[in-house]
Amino acid sequence: MALPGRTGRPASALAPTPYDAELRTAAHHLSRRRFLTVGAAGAALAFATGLPARGAFAAPRLDAARITEDPFTLGVASGDPLPDSVLLWTRLAPAPFTPDGGLGQQQVEVAWEIALDESFTRAVRAGTALAHPEYAHSVHVDVGGLDPATTYHYRFRTGAWISPTGRTRTAPAPGAGVTRLRLAAVACQAYHDGYYTVHRHLAREDVDVVFHLGDYLYEYAVDSAGGARGYTDRVLPSVFNRETTTLADYRMRYALYKSDPDLRAAHAAHPFVVTWDDHETENNYAADHDENGSDPALFLARRAAAYRAYWENQPLRAGQLPDGPDARLYRRLHWGTLAQFDVLDTRQYRSDQAYDDVPHAPGPETDDPARTLTGDAQERWLLDGWASSAALWNVMPQQVCFSQRRLDLGDPAKLSMDAWDGYRASRARLVAGAKAAGVDNWLVLTGDVHVAYAFDVKDDFDDPASATVGTEFTCTSVASGRDGTERPANWDTYMRANPHLRFYDGRRGFLRLELNRENARADFRTVPAVTVPGAAVSTAASFVTEAGAPGLTPV
Repeated sequence: MALPGRTGRPASALAPTPYDAELRTAAHHLSRRRFLTVGAAGAALAFATGLPARGAFAAPRLDAARITEDPFTLGVASGDPLPDSVLLWTRLAPAPFTPDGGLGQQQVEVAWEIALDESFTRAVRAGTALAHPEYAHSVHVDVGGLDPATTYHYRFRTGAWISPTGRTRTAPAPGAGVTRLRLAAVACQAYHDGYYTVHRHLAREDVDVVFHLGDYLYEYAVDSAGGARGYTDRVLPSVFNRETTTLADYRMRYALYKSDPDLRAAHAAHPFVVTWDDHETENNYAADHDENGSDPALFLARRAAAYRAYWENQPLRAGQLPDGPDARLYRRLHWGTLAQFDVLDTRQYRSDQAYDDVPHAPGPETDDPARTLTGDAQERWLLDGWASSAALWNVMPQQVCFSQRRLDLGDPAKLSMDAWDGYRASRARLVAGAKAAGVDNWLVLTGDVHVAYAFDVKDDFDDPASATVGTEFTCTSVASGRDGTERPANWDTYMRANPHLRFYDGRRGFLRLELNRENARADFRTVPAVTVPGAAVSTAASFVTEAGAPGLTPV
């Protein structure tokens, strides 16, 4: 979520730290366009052969029988379901809050199996993989040869230890006339802002897939009491009480987040499709620009560390393995002929925010056609994908508010420069592209802002009478922003300033969305508090948009 101004942290936090030296050492090997590390071809080879990619350290093999503590402390996950395959993930870490996870620099062999039943009496696939120290002992198994539209159960084993059991699902066959899909969308889970009660409820929902829309991790310090969690039964190590900047920092911070049992339960219950926003690296960064105006080479070294740790800790395929500070995270998934999902990355390629990233009325910078939020290649990929789409619903999971959001009642009103409002020409090209491609049922899924919104996407946001061309649902946050309130102080201003804004709620929660051949139904699920555990979940509001007739109707 955007913070006021280009610098989001106190001045005292901007002083040089011991970790700057490590970043500068890494930056020494970095060109502005390429970080000298494992290439994409080597990454693909690593997946195909089970060996570390070319140039990686040839680590000795550890006898798994010597592992005396549970190595599956971070749980299991699955992701990016295809009709015949799904990606299975785990990461071995018997000592998760240490830089090496407790396994040093040794490889570990891990067995995996996938079955049609939870007791594994009807096993369908099995194999082994090596957990390499170069990848923080993470395991990414791309299991092929599966049946479409099928629920599977999976688990891992090493030595005497067996992981928790996960449940996953493959996508329907290409061209299948699917009649129903239920998904959930979540975002923004600052550990230090509260408990993951939202994930506990999400784990129990009957959904086919979960989209995580960014801010899975926050780089900010977490004190010994876990911030707003206010622990009295544990003391978190001091290693977390600093901002993440190095690869070791990011790896341990993921371990902290994944130590939460509710987050692990949500991953074990459903396949996830993940994409990042800013905090997985640093608040409000834009391409190679950080919020403090650092040397881009120095920041790209940090970005390389953040991207590497992200891949290591998410259920992502080899195609998403970073090449230094670069990673191809945008990708396309299908659910038969019912839905096409164009998952965006709105951080890595964007132009720097206009007007020093402070709220500002529209002006020459916001309307400059040379400025982009997606980058040219991703924009072309998206527009081409719409032109060739055979899906009834075209869904665009992404990060920041797409619809215009006036922040006050002024004329002209100020807008957020970190959202699509700061890149109005870039947004206009997408609206025009959706219209040209004949995309009648366009759904935008958004995170970032720590509140729930429902928008009618307008052809011309400054003309309330203009055509509605799509629908945007913002899923609020899992924990970021602490408890929140149903009607924030600016609720009346926002509702009056934005007639296309149909719903606004400031509590924590998630979005549940059901797609069928007639309509899409969105349920905004919220909890009253996250600073104490155990809150109940309820539906704050529900809306329907009819196929072929964009526009929201309350249910």
